[in-house]
Amino acid sequence: MDALAGLLDGPRARGAFLLRMVMEPPWSVRIEDEAPLCLMTMARGEAWVIPGTGEAVRLRPGDVAVARGPAPYTVACAPDAEPSWLIGPGGTCSTLRGEPLSVSMDLGVRTWGNAPDGSATMLVGTYLMGGELTRRLLDALPGLLLLPAEVWNSSLMPLLDEEISRDEPGQSVVLDRLLDLLLIAVLRSWFSRPQAEAPAWYRAMGDPVVGQALRLMQDDPAHPWTVALLATKTGVSRAQLARRFSELVSEPPMSYLTGWRLALAADQLRTTDATIEAVARKVGYSGSFALSAAFKRVRGISPQEHRAQG
Repeated sequence: MDALAGLLDGPRARGAFLLRMVMEPPWSVRIEDEAPLCLMTMARGEAWVIPGTGEAVRLRPGDVAVARGPAPYTVACAPDAEPSWLIGPGGTCSTLRGEPLSVSMDLGVRTWGNAPDGSATMLVGTYLMGGELTRRLLDALPGLLLLPAEVWNSSLMPLLDEEISRDEPGQSVVLDRLLDLLLIAVLRSWFSRPQAEAPAWYRAMGDPVVGQALRLMQDDPAHPWTVALLATKTGVSRAQLARRFSELVSEPPMSYLTGWRLALAADQLRTTDATIEAVARKVGYSGSFALSAAFKRVRGISPQEHRAQG
């Protein structure tokens, strides 16, 4: 399991909000849905994405933008266009005065806008659920990133455009997986840019020793890993692994493993009905008592309290 796969395997898109937005100028939509992550790409025409802070970016056909929530932002025909419509939590659509628009701007299956033949068509994919592993990923991204069409190319775009308005059995699952694939492709391109400042854990995956140690822990977090065992598996001494790992990842191997296990446990506590005992054993603890002790030591609350807050 590589770095991106590890982060995306748990909190994958589930019931994501996907939409084709068709607009004719003038138009401007304020996004206040508090979603953790949103991907936007133009199938036709142009649009601007205006963050709450920072510079606006122009989207042309083939470009893709990723907005990191929960901060609000605006999508419009021009950077100075005044918002007329509001997207709230759960994808609810209304005027700025709160008047619902779900019917008046409905243009068909997962299609919304002010003109059926508008000059601008944007495909939008929004992750509605966050998680502990998602946070590790989001912390490595700017509030708004843009990949121009000339620096990346993906055959997923036409496929998403084709699938987004279909209404067939299982279509929501198809779209969820397409969104995951698109996000992975975007992030892989983003982090591999020459000027990219990829996070330490991502860069470390390319190291023949540390990368292998990371994959071992991510693939099987329940295994009773020790620095000595990881060193044996990676073909170096314990001291060499500990030093190299700390230099590249900025924390010792066992500290990283604890964080990874607790992040997995935190997501499972929020997204499944599994008992604390079952979650503990799945992520590498001997039982609920051991998981609770680690949870309280690192996070300051018990697993039960964490689950209740979700």
